[in-house]
Amino acid sequence: MAEKKKTDSILNGEVCSNCSASDAPKLSACARCGLVKYCSKDCQRAHWKAGHKQHCVAKADRVPQQQSISAARKGTTACAGTAAEKCAVCLDQLANASTCTLPCAHVFHGACVAELQKLGVKQACPLCRAPLLSGLEKLHDEAVRHFVVVCQLVARGGASWSNLPDWAKRELDAAITGWRAAAESGFAQAQYVLGLMVQNGYGMTPNATEATAWFKKAAEQGHTGAQYCLGLAYEHGDAVEQCDVEATQWYRVAAEQGEMQAQASLGTLFKHGRGVVQSDKEAAKWWKKAAEQGDAGAQYNLAILHMNGYGGVQSDLEAARWFKKAAEQGDAEAQNKLAMMFHDGRGVAQSDKEAMRWLLKAAEQGYAVAQCNVGVFFQKGRGTTQSNVEAVRWYKRASEQGYAEAQYHLGIAFQHGCGVSKDNWEAARWYTKAADQGDARARLKLGLSV
Repeated sequence: MAEKKKTDSILNGEVCSNCSASDAPKLSACARCGLVKYCSKDCQRAHWKAGHKQHCVAKADRVPQQQSISAARKGTTACAGTAAEKCAVCLDQLANASTCTLPCAHVFHGACVAELQKLGVKQACPLCRAPLLSGLEKLHDEAVRHFVVVCQLVARGGASWSNLPDWAKRELDAAITGWRAAAESGFAQAQYVLGLMVQNGYGMTPNATEATAWFKKAAEQGHTGAQYCLGLAYEHGDAVEQCDVEATQWYRVAAEQGEMQAQASLGTLFKHGRGVVQSDKEAAKWWKKAAEQGDAGAQYNLAILHMNGYGGVQSDLEAARWFKKAAEQGDAEAQNKLAMMFHDGRGVAQSDKEAMRWLLKAAEQGYAVAQCNVGVFFQKGRGTTQSNVEAVRWYKRASEQGYAEAQYHLGIAFQHGCGVSKDNWEAARWYTKAADQGDARARLKLGLSV
């Protein structure tokens, strides 16, 4: 019984932040930050000396900084004097861009703080040498720890996001509270994560407008993930006016910093000439960058370009190589294309057996084109034992998804009794479905004009 009580205490997150004791009758929260708890005064003093002193941020310092520039100057005159209206890093007016208030109350451009951090200056405020965002980083890290507990519960099948037990809801609320506090104080990573949480509706009602607003704040500080998300919002008109030009600009900023998804999306916009002048060469350039980082969609698109000779030299070898990389990641379309490369002997040694192997992988994922091709292979005995029954089974699976090619083959099977009982009514039914989608051969079978 005592063991069960201890386990429940751990699950509820009620543990001492110093000694991790979970069987204390009552835990007391830190009076300053309220984010950590202790089983005794001794543990509180030990944890304070061990490092909590440097990371303890008062509740009042974690609320949004909505004050005007003049108000900020009054609050920091002792440290910053009249320089409060200017960013002490770039000396430009603070009103000209998004700002970030550090725990010490000094205000800088968010982008300047982010740049200092990228260059390794993470230890102190440029003015007073107080720890640079360490309190906000601590808030973010604590939020991550709360969130991971819930993620593991859902991943194990112990609950769903829409039906969490009470203790998991408390963990999720703690994570959101921490991220929101850090985000409102200007911490870019927290702004990005909070945007994702709001967008997906974890622990709250999904809100595309709020999510996009957080992505924009983080993007303006140079966060590549947020820049990609903001580009995505503009591309699809999600809580902002749809604009391919804006989408391209944000994708490019992130792509040039190595963001894989932004590179893949930028390639797609170049391919279709959306927001930029159409260019297969530019599409190939950006898809290759994303493909080399492992993006399966970019690998597939790059293979198509090489197969057809768009944007560069035609190469079946390169096409097969990139199809295989995407196929090995489970991309059904790439698996089907690679199978056809093996069947035709393009870029690889001809092998119906290998073709059938890859077709089955795609077909078992529900890809109708591959299901129809598997049917053809069974009907003709390519790479497998010939079987009209198996052929019909795969034709039916593809036909039920509305694939006209499979519906035509199924019509033939019923008309001639191949792998199924002969039935002219069924044959006519499947021919009609294919004909309605414009299949010329099915229309001829029905005696219709092509």
